[in-house]
Amino acid sequence: MDYTSPVEYNQERIHAAAVYCSDGRVGEHFDDFLHNGLGLPRYDRVALPGGPARLAGYADASIEERAVIEELKFLADAHGLTRIVLIQHEGCAFYQHRLGVDGEDLRLLQDADLVKAADAIRDATGLGQIEGYYAMRSAGGMRFLPVPLDKHHANPATRNRPT
Repeated sequence: MDYTSPVEYNQERIHAAAVYCSDGRVGEHFDDFLHNGLGLPRYDRVALPGGPARLAGYADASIEERAVIEELKFLADAHGLTRIVLIQHEGCAFYQHRLGVDGEDLRLLQDADLVKAADAIRDATGLGQIEGYYAMRSAGGMRFLPVPLDKHHANPATRNRPT
């Protein structure tokens, strides 16, 4: 099949990247949030099962973690990244099926993993502007909540769940 996209090509870089889960059920919501919620009309995408969880130090994801870090370092250098957005989402199969985590502990762990992922990215790239968000189902769509990325929030025992 031969297809020509009607979307006009714009070569201007936004200098931002997003790391999120590859779950096809939430891809359009992520794009909408990044485009309209954060004002990023174009951004570099790093989509893989578990998204930021792949950068949180899990032993069974260490090979992937090194590869993703290398790709983010490449993008930071080649595309002049200044901002990285990390997004976790409700009902992530990576946590449920690969890590065996579900229920209330899942949300707490995902928030803590955003902090760990941000630290890993900062250490590897030197970038300072890293943001974390949690996406949850809401009235047929998705609601995006900011997640603080400081060390205090990395420990699930010290983290209060937002309402």
